[in-house]
Amino acid sequence: MQGIGKSFPGVRALDEVSFDVRPGEVHALVGENGAGKSTLMAVASGALAADDGTVVIGGAQLTHAQPEQARGLGLGIVRQHPALLPDLTVAENMALGVGYQRVGGLRRAAAWARETLAPWEMEIDPRARVGDLSMEKRFIIEIAKALALNPKVLILDEPTEHLNAEEVQRLFTKVRETVATGAGVVYISHRIPEVKQIADRITVLRDGQTRGTFGAGAVTEAQIVERVVGRKLETVFPAKEAVPAGAAERLVVTGLSGHGFDDISLTVRSGEIVGLAGVQGNGQTELVRALAGLVSTSGEVVVDGQRVSGGNAAAANAGVVYVPADRHGEGVFLPLGVSENIVARTLHKVRRFGLVSDVRTQATARDQIRNLAIKTPTPDTPISSLSGGNQQKAVMARTLLATPKVLVVEEPTQGVDAGARVDLYKILRTAADDGAAVIVLSSDNVELEGLCHRVLIMSRGSVVEELTGEEITEAAIAHAALTSTSVRGHEKTRPAKRRRLRDWLAGDQAPAAVIALIVVLLGLGTGMHNGDYFGQLNLNNLLLMLAPLLLVGAAQQVVVMGAGFDLSVGPLMGFLVVIGSYWIVDGGNLVVGLIIMAAGALAVGVINGVMVTWFRINPVVATLAVYMALQGIYLSLRDTPGGTIFPAVAAGIQAHFGAVPLVTIIAVLLVLLLELALRRTRWGVELRALGSEPDAAERLGVKIRLIQFTSYVICSVLVLPAGIILMAQIGIGDGRPGLAYTLNSVTVVVLAGASIFGGRGSFIGIIAAALLAQQLVNVSPFLNLSPAWGYWLPGLVTIGAAVLYAQLRRTRRTGAHA
Repeated sequence: MQGIGKSFPGVRALDEVSFDVRPGEVHALVGENGAGKSTLMAVASGALAADDGTVVIGGAQLTHAQPEQARGLGLGIVRQHPALLPDLTVAENMALGVGYQRVGGLRRAAAWARETLAPWEMEIDPRARVGDLSMEKRFIIEIAKALALNPKVLILDEPTEHLNAEEVQRLFTKVRETVATGAGVVYISHRIPEVKQIADRITVLRDGQTRGTFGAGAVTEAQIVERVVGRKLETVFPAKEAVPAGAAERLVVTGLSGHGFDDISLTVRSGEIVGLAGVQGNGQTELVRALAGLVSTSGEVVVDGQRVSGGNAAAANAGVVYVPADRHGEGVFLPLGVSENIVARTLHKVRRFGLVSDVRTQATARDQIRNLAIKTPTPDTPISSLSGGNQQKAVMARTLLATPKVLVVEEPTQGVDAGARVDLYKILRTAADDGAAVIVLSSDNVELEGLCHRVLIMSRGSVVEELTGEEITEAAIAHAALTSTSVRGHEKTRPAKRRRLRDWLAGDQAPAAVIALIVVLLGLGTGMHNGDYFGQLNLNNLLLMLAPLLLVGAAQQVVVMGAGFDLSVGPLMGFLVVIGSYWIVDGGNLVVGLIIMAAGALAVGVINGVMVTWFRINPVVATLAVYMALQGIYLSLRDTPGGTIFPAVAAGIQAHFGAVPLVTIIAVLLVLLLELALRRTRWGVELRALGSEPDAAERLGVKIRLIQFTSYVICSVLVLPAGIILMAQIGIGDGRPGLAYTLNSVTVVVLAGASIFGGRGSFIGIIAAALLAQQLVNVSPFLNLSPAWGYWLPGLVTIGAAVLYAQLRRTRRTGAHA
């Protein structure tokens, strides 16, 4: 990289930066958060266009800011925040990341992923959804995906933040194997001991400029840190004052048990910092989340003499404040500004006359920004634009404003540079000095040694050793953790059959089975009450009415899968019916009529797609505008019903194959074809990728605007046959009956268990959901219910289904992370 420059509004992120990595070497890049490391690597990987300078990979220049071109030239990257798609499976993520040809196509993807991940010994199921996996497993997938590219240049951006000691050494072995083939590795880390262990050369980046390149053996750790922060560090950890003998017992835990830990008892006094250590996966994470009231437990938690029960809200009211390890997922509100994040927990302190005062919010935020040295252009700057260290300081500012009685902190300096670490240690010490009982879970034993008055070692879900005072050393913590784990029995695991059942219940196809069961039971109950329900006339009518609902539900599902929405499907059906009433009549031309209807449907899809993708208009706003426009058009064409559809055409559309309407059979086959495409084609994987995480999908080379545009076109094309069937059913040019299909399509999508945010769903579920929705309307007369129940029943069932699906997914996530 030569002379790289990059500016953002008000910030010069990179200023004439030059950096190179040679074949067969590991070149470390170190610097504070905000120094420009990630920006520089984004330029290198094609994810960001530089303002100045050139990038050459393996002798070929990177001519466009395109991740696909960088990958094609031989660059692989493991990002600090994995470019993984949570709603796709492990195998689909890896196939998308390395290319379908490399894995042998989607059919071979699962087997290829299993072989690729096997050396890591992490028991990662290739068919598991990535969003259900722990953070360390996600990082292993990201690393394995990058290594599978056999890159000429491999960039590792904070690759060990979520790995335990054993996994770090496996990674280092892989890195050495990679450089042995002649590849170059760029290693970015805040962990200076790791840098010294793995790197051949070290370059320091500060304030967007290089501050020197050194041989790894030519500088000490202290010298590296001083160059990174631009000043001498007199001490890393603040003085550890002894806890007064008479300090109150602030937190008392007795016999606490939950998933991953058992019979935990501990006491933490006011002003005391207690650390939790042990080999990763031995119950520490589950314990701290239990103390915060985030998981169900048995046993007793007492804060200042008052028993705490009732979940997270009760814990918060008792004065327990939790700082999570997953800063982006649980720590900050990324769309909001710094000031809003800082006061989010203490809004009652900045309100006036019941309303949040902007003046008080700004004043409070400015005080915290100044006191905690948070680097931000303004208090209103979106927190997403801050470095990781400054985001963490903002989280801690929010924490201190809450004046915690008990402060539970998980991995407080994860992804944080050396300078910010010093500031965060001071913040934790200040909280303790102010009287809080502090519990720190950290995988950094040096951190625990420098901060804690006591350290509890956990193994197999139990506290097996306690270190105090002079006993707390890095070596002692590591020795206790490793030797304790080695003599413990194996942790009980959930039986494989129960695991598979739980995973299936939370999967995409489970809603179809649940709905099918409801359909059968409702049908049997109605039939027993009134035998006419199973009469051929009623069943034929039910299945005929099902066909358009099935098609319009599938149409809505297509755009929802891609994180979109289409309110125009109902008026589009009415518009098509009115067009048909001018041509598909006595004396008209059937072929011309169908061509004009198809052109109308296609035009609406293109208009919706262009507004949402090219003009970036919110999908609800764009399609609502088209909704009103279509309604106005068909009402201007026919303000009253008219134009009788040619009877022979209507009869042909309503023809039967045996006892089942032919159009219903065609609709079911079409929807099954969509399900096959969703699971087995590149289009289907990329559509789900778009709905799952658009930014990550784009970094992986998915043409997200094209995929989303295509989804709107397909949606309108699917509405075309639904409109033709509706035309045959009503037999006259009247657009108003089509309006109801907008809400009906949404009902079907929700009943089918799809996520309205995109990324996950099933077209098989659409078949079952459409049948249930139509059945709920159909059964009312046979049960002697008022017409109002035709609306109440679908609403009640939809709410029940949404609650059930949410609970199943929550159960799966809890089980996966545990």
